[in-house]
Amino acid sequence: QVQLVESGGGLVQPGGSLRLSCAASGSILSINHMAWYRQDPGNQRELVAVITSGSTTNYAESVKGRFTISKENGKNTVYLQMNSLKVEDTAVYYCNALLASTYHWDPRDYWGQGTQVTVSS
Repeated sequence: QVQLVESGGGLVQPGGSLRLSCAASGSILSINHMAWYRQDPGNQRELVAVITSGSTTNYAESVKGRFTISKENGKNTVYLQMNSLKVEDTAVYYCNALLASTYHWDPRDYWGQGTQVTVSS
């Protein structure tokens, strides 16, 4: 089985920083990409940032210049460094990975359990 485990959420004041981590574990053969999504009540889940196996990155317009996604290949881990946080960044952040495993050779989506990020004074 494959698991994605997130950590690093919490409460921070506007203008502050947080770093999220997500570690993928299990019988992983290859990872196409890893990403962060977020969802707040009443809204759809939205893509925040994605990083491919070749380290190409893409960001939502709302976080460009403030958030940075990175990965550590040997540990199948992805990070999201969030700076200059705004109240509107408040949401549950979910880790996503598109990967192949020993159970299925075709790439499939996996999700973490989510971690709450609250930006408030």
